[in-house]
Amino acid sequence: METFWIKAAQLLLSLSILVVLHELGHFIPAKIFKTKVEKFYLFFDVKFSLFKKKIGETVYGIGWLPLGGYVKIAGMIDESMDKEQMKQPPKPWEFRSKPAWQRLIIMVGGVTVNIIVGIIIYIMVTFVYGTDFVPKENLDNGLAVNETLFEYGFQDGDVILSIDGEPLENQLEVNKQLMLRDVESITVRHIDGTKEQISIPEDIGTTLFKSGAMFPFGLKYDPIIDTVLVDQPAYKAGLRKGDIILTVDGQKTPFWSDFTKAVSTSQTNTINVTYLNSSNIENTAAIELNEDKKIGVAVKNQAEKYFEHKNYSFAESLSFGFSYGYWTLSDYVSQFKYVFTKEGASQVGGFGAIGNLFPPAWDWQAFWMTTALISIILAFMNILPIPALDGGHVVFLLYEMVSGRKPNEKVLEYAQLVGFVLLIALVLYANGNDLYRYIFDK
Repeated sequence: METFWIKAAQLLLSLSILVVLHELGHFIPAKIFKTKVEKFYLFFDVKFSLFKKKIGETVYGIGWLPLGGYVKIAGMIDESMDKEQMKQPPKPWEFRSKPAWQRLIIMVGGVTVNIIVGIIIYIMVTFVYGTDFVPKENLDNGLAVNETLFEYGFQDGDVILSIDGEPLENQLEVNKQLMLRDVESITVRHIDGTKEQISIPEDIGTTLFKSGAMFPFGLKYDPIIDTVLVDQPAYKAGLRKGDIILTVDGQKTPFWSDFTKAVSTSQTNTINVTYLNSSNIENTAAIELNEDKKIGVAVKNQAEKYFEHKNYSFAESLSFGFSYGYWTLSDYVSQFKYVFTKEGASQVGGFGAIGNLFPPAWDWQAFWMTTALISIILAFMNILPIPALDGGHVVFLLYEMVSGRKPNEKVLEYAQLVGFVLLIALVLYANGNDLYRYIFDK
């Protein structure tokens, strides 16, 4: 329960920062163009507010429903659906009275701020904390390679030398590149020392996603158990934290990846596991497998022996942070295609999924990196051409600028209503997925 509250606090703080900055992205250009802003709210004030104060012509407040925030700009069809105001003749200070180019700048201001904020956070985190990476020199036994990749020529124990001719500083970056970028070839060094250039098919990302192998390359950990879930098969068979796995059905398992592969590919309902306990005594346990071949154990984290640390000057951080922000946005756009698959739709998540992006213990570096990621995600999601989102307003503005005439206000009202219903349905579906996973994936 403590972990839940720590994650919830980080999520609330992160969203509060990003929502305020996003709405400032609309508020500031609106003020510059002398457009009246009636409300500036963090969270939604359905029926009542936790706090509100009028300063000048704007009411600033905090709502009780933490699902975002908003600015109410006079003369604009938005989520407030203020039809009475729209029935009155346009006033000079209203949104609808401003030139289309000014309205466009006001509408894209929030998205622009989210992208800038994400990049700035990446720059500052890189400068303050540096980065950690896995160089190929630290992989004496190579990488653990998922069997899905064997048919293409990869082998367990491979080391990545280059991707499309470019050396790879961080070996684990190969996962992201395979899943989200256009990779044509990867040069590897096999465990026997031979080198091979492997051609990569265009649909490799989809193949890996559908097979569930979204991280096909991993580190080779020693098979030391760190966690054993109570009432799961491994616990019932006698395995405990600190036990070292030796064999599965007589097959040696020198690395954790060997152990998980032996379990997942077992053709029987019961496996015999030989292990050393904390007293260095060798035991054998007969473990009955669940239908999903999960036995309720987790490996001891041994990442420190593989990672190196790198510090950056401020100038280097500028370049690295900008590049990291660009690729974060690009990769997120690329992975959006998986949402439209059966497997992807089932993984869409709401606030629970977002909250789980944060670490279980408060860590400022992880907090800011996650906040930067969410900021980039918010930018992309808000610019989608869906009515009720910034992108929906942008579409109608571009239509007006190209055609030279404004869309009918009734059309805008109906579009706003349809978009709002779609968003509510998406929120319910995403958070329903979270609830389903919480109940059934324990």
